Amino acid sequence: MQPRTGARTLQTVEISKSYNGRRVVDNVTVRVEQGEVVGLLGPNGAGKTTSFYIIVGLISPESGEVLLDEEPITELPMYLRARRGVSYLPQEPSVFRKLSVEDNLMAILQTLRLDSRERRERLNVLIEDLGLETVRHSKGYMLSGGERRRVEIARSLVLQPDFILLDEPFSGIDPIQVLELQRIIGDLKRKGIGILVTDHNVRETLAVTDRAYIISSGRIFRAGSPESLGNDPEVRRIYLGENFYFPPVYASEAER
Repeated sequence: MQPRTGARTLQTVEISKSYNGRRVVDNVTVRVEQGEVVGLLGPNGAGKTTSFYIIVGLISPESGEVLLDEEPITELPMYLRARRGVSYLPQEPSVFRKLSVEDNLMAILQTLRLDSRERRERLNVLIEDLGLETVRHSKGYMLSGGERRRVEIARSLVLQPDFILLDEPFSGIDPIQVLELQRIIGDLKRKGIGILVTDHNVRETLAVTDRAYIISSGRIFRAGSPESLGNDPEVRRIYLGENFYFPPVYASEAER
């Protein structure tokens, strides 16, 4: 995959959402540019998941907008957002269990207007970029959690998106696979893809983000670099905890 050119932006402008009279998202504005990794974090029930799903297109806001390059995409369904360069990787497993890794990717590649040579070339690049050479002929049900996650990321890259929205990417994978996934995220960033991550694994997420938004009670409570957030007494009080620290291994292994 070649590095992207240009500088596209994906953002929300004062999105809000209520359920049963309770405002769960209250005028939330976030912004992601190509070539950066941004975290969307917060305590359970704070509104981060609803905010994330509004950006994805799973939920419609009652006010505010989702913009791609300053153009509203708030009303667009997910498949049209994908065509415009916004890919979504859900938390739930999406690999076809009875298909090989190769066939999982081919199932998506065959929807594109490519000849057989171009499809095969694209397939080989994805398999190499995601480190799937040793399992390319393995069935989906044979894969580890980390391998399955890498196949899902490869599938999300088939349409060559400019943005990828990652929902709990570090959930259910072992520490070695966490480091591998962090490396892949760093590679995608260097190739110019903008990445928005929401995850309950805070250390793993902050280790690869350039900056992050902390949502509390439906509002943006803080925004900044991982270091500034980690050293913020109020962020520690309401979310990270007083004993929060960045393990040295993440600082050295995960290339931000």
